[in-house]
Amino acid sequence: MDKKVAQSLVIMTEIVLPNDTNTFGNLMGGRLMYWMDIAAALSAMKHCAAPVVTASVDNISFETPIKLGNVVHIEAKVTRTFNSSMEVHLSVWGEDAIQQYKYKSNEAFYTFVSLDPNGKPRPVSKVIPETEEEIRVFDGALRRRQLRLILGGKMKPEEAEELKALFVK
Repeated sequence: MDKKVAQSLVIMTEIVLPNDTNTFGNLMGGRLMYWMDIAAALSAMKHCAAPVVTASVDNISFETPIKLGNVVHIEAKVTRTFNSSMEVHLSVWGEDAIQQYKYKSNEAFYTFVSLDPNGKPRPVSKVIPETEEEIRVFDGALRRRQLRLILGGKMKPEEAEELKALFVK
């Protein structure tokens, strides 16, 4: 049964405690990536109603550090599905609850594979984008997937038709 993007939405909230920070009082990148992986896995599991494993993580650029005592909001949702895999988009926001402002920290795409009871990949339902933003991200997913496959050595660059269309007239 196909599902809407909104049905996979997960919002995870954490507070940055001293054990989560580096010597500059900022949230450690590794801790944030750990939290992002959990939020993305929950979103993927919500979509496919099955166990999932992380297949890849796209580039994560840390735009704005999140300070000790600030709140972290991680929004994750499935943006596109393929055979047994799902692309999950994450947006991360920091929030200073005392000063009452939110700021963008980073975003990334994670890929998960749905597993059957024997630990083998299993087919997943299609995802239905509804908003303009969901459609835009959905449409770009084929290019991002081809780039992931090339970088992972699973596709030859000359086979990447979606990517070639951007550069070859």
